[in-house]
Amino acid sequence: MNATKRKEIFTRLRAANPEPRTELIYRSPFELLVAVILSAQATDKSVNKATRVLYKVANTPAAIKALGIKGLSRYIQSIGLFNAKAKNIIATCALLLERHGGAVPEAREALEALPGVGRKTANVVMNTAFGASTIAVDTHIFRVANRTGIAPGKTARAVEDKLEKSVPAEFRRNAHHWLILHGRYVCRARIPACPTCLIADLCEYRARTRAPVT
Repeated sequence: MNATKRKEIFTRLRAANPEPRTELIYRSPFELLVAVILSAQATDKSVNKATRVLYKVANTPAAIKALGIKGLSRYIQSIGLFNAKAKNIIATCALLLERHGGAVPEAREALEALPGVGRKTANVVMNTAFGASTIAVDTHIFRVANRTGIAPGKTARAVEDKLEKSVPAEFRRNAHHWLILHGRYVCRARIPACPTCLIADLCEYRARTRAPVT
């Protein structure tokens, strides 16, 4: 895909949604961090349902740490892999208190040193909480980048690196949100809604669906 076509794609995505936001509900960088850790292999809807109750009881590192693994697990047991996630979140809370005064660090290295936080989670927090122009590649973005031809790659890191290099600077801050929302609601895995896609004429996906999706 050439640069002109890529720029037009992001121009249209921006015009349709000038201020994209994550669908995770949060009120602080810490609440976002916990929500993103919980969202691994889970839907944002299921995470929001759990954190809506959890954050009324505990929404700081000290408060969640005080719950302990069993106490936290009771609030997140509807989410997949909740036992492992509870263990990681409690350990993360401990490290935030010990090393960062209870604050969520902005630096990638410090974020990735937290239990349960990998590159994708760090990218989301850096971008959404602190305004960094990072692009977190999840399954939706990986699919959209490869299917459309925007930034094809065999691994999430390869796609991320290509997006970092090829997305024009003016779009980079919000590229993550536009692509994930496009993948979630339009360029879906099983039946992409090509007939109603606003970038269909720019997309390089050969197996485009022809019939409208009902």
